[in-house]
Amino acid sequence: MRRREFITLLGGVAVALPFAARAKDATRMRKFGVLMHLLSDDQEGQARVKLIAQALQRLGWIEGENLRTEVRWAGDNIDRYHEYAKELVGLAPDAILASTSQSVVALQQATHDLPIVFANVIDPVGAGFVTSLARPGGNTTGFVAFEYSISSKWLELLKELSPGLKRVAVVRDPLIAAGIGQFAAIQTLASSSSGLELTAINPRDPAEIRKALAMLANEQNGGLIVTASSTTTIHRDVLLSLAMQHRLPALYPFRYFTSNGGLASYGPDPLDSYVGAATYVDRVLRGENPADLPVQAPTKYELFINLKTAKALGLTISPTLLARADEVIE
Repeated sequence: MRRREFITLLGGVAVALPFAARAKDATRMRKFGVLMHLLSDDQEGQARVKLIAQALQRLGWIEGENLRTEVRWAGDNIDRYHEYAKELVGLAPDAILASTSQSVVALQQATHDLPIVFANVIDPVGAGFVTSLARPGGNTTGFVAFEYSISSKWLELLKELSPGLKRVAVVRDPLIAAGIGQFAAIQTLASSSSGLELTAINPRDPAEIRKALAMLANEQNGGLIVTASSTTTIHRDVLLSLAMQHRLPALYPFRYFTSNGGLASYGPDPLDSYVGAATYVDRVLRGENPADLPVQAPTKYELFINLKTAKALGLTISPTLLARADEVIE
């Protein structure tokens, strides 16, 4: 099924005009494209698109008046990213918002000229999206999700949640650089933990997830880390259900996992990245060059613990860890 949707939300300008020339014509209808990493029926995806629209409206961009927005929903289908990137570029928008790394890859292959503002991307310098954080260069800039070092923090927290931990399965996407990088950071810490066995699970195949977690549950003292990717977000209900079914303590990257029954999460609020990206889209639409806008990183990371899930798993969370949590869900 072709996952596309026209949403009357945001906006842009004619691409052929230089940045300064665009700034002089504030009355012209702007065209704005969004390439999302989720599917159109995903509540998390809809929340992000709505947030972008609201942020742009506060900045003076009104859908139908001075802004027209096209949104494409690629999900975890790699071919669809490239198809939709070409479609959006063919519409000659004044700016495109790229949600996560896969969107950036596809869009940068489709255009070297149109302004691209990314949100929720991991390690844009290492991925080759920008030259540096301070001076992005080229046609791309945006807001980072987090650094790889946060991944090792997930393992540390999981060991605190389940002190007897001996085996950890890491759900990571091996087809994207961010998946490989997150796993490498966890692996580095695990290698210094005596007696800790680490395995990797490909989240693109739900059958593999079920098989791997069933095997992990057959042995004692197992745990689960779910890394950040489009695929783990799309399959989050399966991951949450299996973790509970097999009574596995699990650590997740974002709060929306924990609020839906996950044991604990540690990371920034991903929605902040989209609000920030909307402010950069506004600046681009007003004539600024993406090359001159430094890449921004989150400054706040939050720990959420679902005490109800902990009790269901038979875990006793230490008072010290509970005191460190930004929110305890009961």
